Amino acid sequence: MQFLELKNFLDYKVEQYNQPNFIANDPVCIPHLFEKKQDIEISGFFAAVLAWGQRKTIINKCRELLNRMDNAPYDFVLNHNDNDLKRLLNFKHRTFNDTDLLYFIAFFKMHYSRFDSLEQAFIPKQEVFLDAYLEISDIKGETFNASGVCLADQLQVSIEQCLNYFRRYFFSLDDFPHRTRKHISSPQQKSTCKRLNMFLRWMVRADDKGVDFGIWNTLRPKDLICPCDVHVDRVGRLLGLINRKQTDWLTAVELTTNLKEFDPSDPVKYDFALFGLGVEKEF
Repeated sequence: MQFLELKNFLDYKVEQYNQPNFIANDPVCIPHLFEKKQDIEISGFFAAVLAWGQRKTIINKCRELLNRMDNAPYDFVLNHNDNDLKRLLNFKHRTFNDTDLLYFIAFFKMHYSRFDSLEQAFIPKQEVFLDAYLEISDIKGETFNASGVCLADQLQVSIEQCLNYFRRYFFSLDDFPHRTRKHISSPQQKSTCKRLNMFLRWMVRADDKGVDFGIWNTLRPKDLICPCDVHVDRVGRLLGLINRKQTDWLTAVELTTNLKEFDPSDPVKYDFALFGLGVEKEF
């Protein structure tokens, strides 16, 4: 296809798949169960991390997990006691087990005791606060106690740096289980980071279709990287949007760079088109 023909085709497919009826059969339905921002973030993060295999199974396992948290994930991570944690034992989805789950809960408790949003977990600390606020906002030597209004609204870091930082921050608690590291990827490992990129799309993109939430304001849609799962990778190659032989972080960057030619302000909206074409076997 020529450039304009391909752009029009993909724009049409975005409109077709970026619709409320997409939600029910996709893991994004899990955060749509909630209205509180923190519940959306936590449930959405679990839905993205557990997004392996058939979508129906993923959704069922996420619902099971949330039931174990009384369908109040934010309250659970902040206020659980040891007996509450026992309800999480024996949870398993593929290679994700209760050891991993208990560490995730510990991380969320640490983070939400300091921040109001999970967005700050993806922003390197030196980028979180405007320089003018750093010194006066430092309470007991911990800048995370500063007010959120001091957030810099123009980040000078890439999504690659944000994801690398997030993995380091996520595993910053003492005695983290080494087995859990495989569940949080990063570009530094040459991973496509498809699950984390999908989660970021949900949290950052905002439009009038109601699928993505757009509840984060510091990270910007134009900087996101397209989630590159098997469907997106296959269709992207068929359409000439991917030429790299292997599928890794640079593949996701190559795909996103080409998608920016169609819409530089919101390239990852084409995830709907590529994924939909792949799943429905239209291509």
